Amino acid sequence: MAITNKDIIDALETMTLSDLNSLVKEIEDHFGVVAAAAVAAPAAGGDAAAAPSEVSVFLTNAGAQKVGVIKVVKEITGAGLMDAKKIVDGTLPVAIKENIKPEEAEEIKEKLVAAGASVDIK
Repeated sequence: MAITNKDIIDALETMTLSDLNSLVKEIEDHFGVVAAAAVAAPAAGGDAAAAPSEVSVFLTNAGAQKVGVIKVVKEITGAGLMDAKKIVDGTLPVAIKENIKPEEAEEIKEKLVAAGASVDIK
């Protein structure tokens, strides 16, 4: 009896993330390929504006749970606790991190929003 795609998927569902990572590496080595994320092709015509390569994250509102937001700002900026508190309590909007990759900005935004803050990425 031949192995079906469903059999393979069922087997993959039982594997841990570590096991899956090892499997991918073995497949890469065995077949001499590299697993790469798919990249979207640019829109036809090429006139569309490209996504920015660097953006900045701005705290626009600290929300009701300022303590949690202060902790996240401290973690993100590497500032001391008092400096992080000054950032959060200061005049808003304020740049939390500038000239970073959009992916990193989204991660920072998720952390701040989870803590109760409002954030803009520009």
